[in-house]
Amino acid sequence: MSELNGLYALWYREFKVFLRERSRIVSSLVQPLMWLVIFGTGLGASIELGGAASGLDYQQFIFPGILCMTVLFGSLFFGLYIIMDKRVDFLKEVLVAPLTRTTIFFGKVLGGGTDGIVQITMLVILGAAFFGIHFTLYSIVMTYVIISLLLVSITSLGLAIGAVMSSPEGFGLISSFVIFPLFFLSGALFPVSNLPSWLYVFVSLNPVSYAVDALRTVILGIGSFGLGTDLLVLVGFAIIMVLIGTEAFKRMQI
Repeated sequence: MSELNGLYALWYREFKVFLRERSRIVSSLVQPLMWLVIFGTGLGASIELGGAASGLDYQQFIFPGILCMTVLFGSLFFGLYIIMDKRVDFLKEVLVAPLTRTTIFFGKVLGGGTDGIVQITMLVILGAAFFGIHFTLYSIVMTYVIISLLLVSITSLGLAIGAVMSSPEGFGLISSFVIFPLFFLSGALFPVSNLPSWLYVFVSLNPVSYAVDALRTVILGIGSFGLGTDLLVLVGFAIIMVLIGTEAFKRMQI
């Protein structure tokens, strides 16, 4: 029972920190909205989508990709809080508690995942209200399933990086090398069906591509890889990242 109490306490602490940092909540919405409004409107004026995407405006087309971008930038940098916890010795206090490091890791993952769900919920509401995104009960449920898998994966990746890094500067450098290829090679901003073969290989090797494709399938009714394949890849990605993150936490030096 103590493990469950510890898990809840860690989750509750991370969630309370998120709610108290109102500037963090606002900034988590500003970036995706800038992409949708400025990038989507500016570039969308010169792009005519064809094939299955014909009839959609560019803002609607990139909306699933912007959801994934929000998860990427928010959840990966959640690992930075591990470094900050090390610096203020909060992590030492947690580690001396009668909890396994696996429990501590999952408490952090749940906390980061909950923060991400709050951000995605606000974007879903804005998408339905201002960007012409039509949700059904099925698409809403599946959107949260897909986003939850991606949240677990990327939060675990961020925590794994944070566990082995000792400075915020080093974390920022490493995470930049990770986050930008994951985003720009995900097909979030362009259709993947007509890509050159060499670029298609990189996109198809990127697990985030399958999250974008799955969201496009359930929200817009268009996709390239098939929803079954998308979900299979995302489940596998989540399992691998959780295993890597758990192992990194077990080996973490304070």
